Amino acid sequence: MTKKSGWCLGVLGLAAVLVSLAPASVLAQEAGAQPTESTFRLYGYVMLDTGYDSNQVDPNWYDVLRPTKLPSYKDQFGADGNTYMSVRQTRFGVKSSTPTSLGELKTTFEFELFGTGVDAGQTTFRLRHAWLELGQFGAGQTWSPFMDPDVFPNSVEYWGPNGMVFFRNIQIRWMPIQGSTQLTFALERPGASADGGNYADRIELESVKAHFPYPDLSAQYRLNGDWGHIQVAGIVRKLEWVDTNPNPTYKLGGSATGWGVNLSSNIKFGKGNVARLQYVYGEGVENYMNDAPADLGIQTNPGSATQPVVGKLLPVTGIVAFFDFAWNDRWSTSVGGSSLTIKNSDGQAPDAFKKGEYALVNLLCTPVKDFMVGGEVQWGKRENFSDGWSVTDLRFQISARANFSVLLGGKK
Repeated sequence: MTKKSGWCLGVLGLAAVLVSLAPASVLAQEAGAQPTESTFRLYGYVMLDTGYDSNQVDPNWYDVLRPTKLPSYKDQFGADGNTYMSVRQTRFGVKSSTPTSLGELKTTFEFELFGTGVDAGQTTFRLRHAWLELGQFGAGQTWSPFMDPDVFPNSVEYWGPNGMVFFRNIQIRWMPIQGSTQLTFALERPGASADGGNYADRIELESVKAHFPYPDLSAQYRLNGDWGHIQVAGIVRKLEWVDTNPNPTYKLGGSATGWGVNLSSNIKFGKGNVARLQYVYGEGVENYMNDAPADLGIQTNPGSATQPVVGKLLPVTGIVAFFDFAWNDRWSTSVGGSSLTIKNSDGQAPDAFKKGEYALVNLLCTPVKDFMVGGEVQWGKRENFSDGWSVTDLRFQISARANFSVLLGGKK
């Protein structure tokens, strides 16, 4: 048995144990017995996406619209016009809540079937949240405080606005102010990516390795009200790259401080109508963005015999503007767009990613509780750094989703 299959069986076994507790819990409540203090909620949904892509995309990302994965030159991924079907958005999660003398102990364990990383393109188990929270403190993997998850529109395209800060990270969090006003600080797992550009195949650069001596530091302030919310978030991070060659020809190591500021808001206009807005700017924070290339690029350093190139943090600007509108209790529409722009370094290749744009409009229907079906038109664009290449993509998608949720133990 492989590690992956063993892990999957373990998850299914846990779910079976929790479900087996449900009848006893329900009978105890019906009989008037004192309920257990801890509660468990099993939740998730089964989802099907099917659609038509008028252009072409990296086959590992066939069922999503990511401008960075559009072709960087003509016919890079074969012929235009492809039909796709996917169940990779399907999700399952368990949340628990236990009262303690130090406050409520909350946990979340959630996964989906959308493979990324070494599993890119696969339908496989992928961890989303593994989180515990007690009072003012939290630890595990969940949304970065640099992010505002409420900016995500009511759409069926999985990946979402490319200019949005979107990152679930491993972290230790302190939340000294909670409620309508929120203040959060976190130490997050560091990490970054680099684009060697025109110098990527140089033997000297093969010995350059990333080094992260400190965690990323993020902070968030949020003000909630009946009108919606406004959030200000920031992040600071130390990036280092070390030349491990014992006899280097050139000086290739270096360090820099990355940073970013994220302003976001939801503004409500009556029941079910929400404007979702965000503006973010930073340097070397691309891996916190929803769809961006490398944090670090190569910059030429003319006149230096010992250091012909240096590492340069790439400035990034992200914009999101969507409006969710409820026609009535059954029908809704989301419409809007997003963009992400990179200020490239001069050592990057001509076909390096420079700018991406993303837009969609949909019509979704909820004919009965916990069931949704709808159609969506999606549009994306990619522009390269300096070779003049740009490409657009138009996609049509129909999706259906069935939600489920059950509460076990405790008081309903």
